[in-house]
Amino acid sequence: MASSKATTSIHDFTVKDARGNDVDLGTYKGKALLIVNVASQCGLTNSNYTELSQLYEKYKNNDFEILAFPCNQFAGQEPGNNEEIVEFACTRFKAEYPIFDKVDVNGSNAAPLYKFLKSSKGGFLGDGIKWNFTKFLADKDGHVIDRYAPTTSPLSIEIMPSDILFWIPLQKDIKKVLGIA
Repeated sequence: MASSKATTSIHDFTVKDARGNDVDLGTYKGKALLIVNVASQCGLTNSNYTELSQLYEKYKNNDFEILAFPCNQFAGQEPGNNEEIVEFACTRFKAEYPIFDKVDVNGSNAAPLYKFLKSSKGGFLGDGIKWNFTKFLADKDGHVIDRYAPTTSPLSIEIMPSDILFWIPLQKDIKKVLGIA
């Protein structure tokens, strides 16, 4: 939940972890965040969970955090309870990043954090989350700087190619947000 003050960053929210405890996202101030809605039975599960773990291992000591939010809104592809979801991600994919309470990302019951994420960076066909593994990258101040489609490989977010047509390098990749050359 966001407090009554104006919501200006991810740090303004409190969410539930997989054990039902409140987590103030303000504790992530100073860290770049990749926020992902995850699912265990999706065709994108193996590649995304594998690459998310690789990214986390590579950058966890560089003020980088992945926040995984299970969601069962897409073809029932996350049917497990929180304990089963954590067991799956941590055992099968060695996920060391935080996994939160299962949430809705769309509709009237969408988690306030996801309402904020979607309003900060709309998608190609509108604000709604289209499928599992939609990713949002936020800077160290908690501002959403980009949104990536479910089919975007997590490792491809690490370094985005330059925009050759305009000769302007894209500034929205993990290395740029972390200040790593």
